[in-house]
Amino acid sequence: MLGPLINSGAIIFGGLAGARLARFIPERLQKGLPATFALASAAIGISMIVKVHFLPVMVMALILGTAIGEFCYLEHGVSRAAKALQQRCKRWLPLPHGLTSDEFAGQFTAIIVLFGASGLGVVGAMTEGLNGDYQLLLVKSMMDFITAIIFAISLGPSVAAIALVQFLVQVVLFAGASVVMPYMDAVAYADFSAVGGIIMLAVGLRIAQIMKFAVVNFLPALLLVLPFSYLWRHFWGG
Repeated sequence: MLGPLINSGAIIFGGLAGARLARFIPERLQKGLPATFALASAAIGISMIVKVHFLPVMVMALILGTAIGEFCYLEHGVSRAAKALQQRCKRWLPLPHGLTSDEFAGQFTAIIVLFGASGLGVVGAMTEGLNGDYQLLLVKSMMDFITAIIFAISLGPSVAAIALVQFLVQVVLFAGASVVMPYMDAVAYADFSAVGGIIMLAVGLRIAQIMKFAVVNFLPALLLVLPFSYLWRHFWGG
């Protein structure tokens, strides 16, 4: 389980490094970097969406998954947890200058999804769980290190705390790899990536403050898309 440890360490070090660099970064650059990253996130999301194999599977998974997320108040719960974390640890994780508690919680929640729901991270954790190969997570670690630096410049060292969330997600995926990976063929992965792409697009729009999607409520769709893709193929063909 080396990959999740390396990936979490990259976020911790990136978050701390970004917080330390913030004082040397001009304010105009601090404001410009997240917007640029939002655009990149949206572009990556679009590139993933166009690879979808079964469009009805993607739509059904997204609608039902979002309904489950809304019903369970997932976004609200994560947002409350983010605020509680900042309040309890404000001595070490002070509220970033110019942000209210609600604004901090909103941005923090969005980047939790950005780090934790990445298709590369999901497949990487399951691949290592199945055959011990952590190369995909090593690639993600390098990307996450830079991403954590960018967001920590504006959100402070609290970005490092996301490492715990990501580590827990990847440990669960690592442990369940033998159950899930036999169904993760090229078709299922295309549908899974498409749902992940929609989430990435929503995260990008949210970070850019264009539309405030409740991105955490989309996450159950990732759990539904694989069985939906499998059933669609076996009952309706394709």
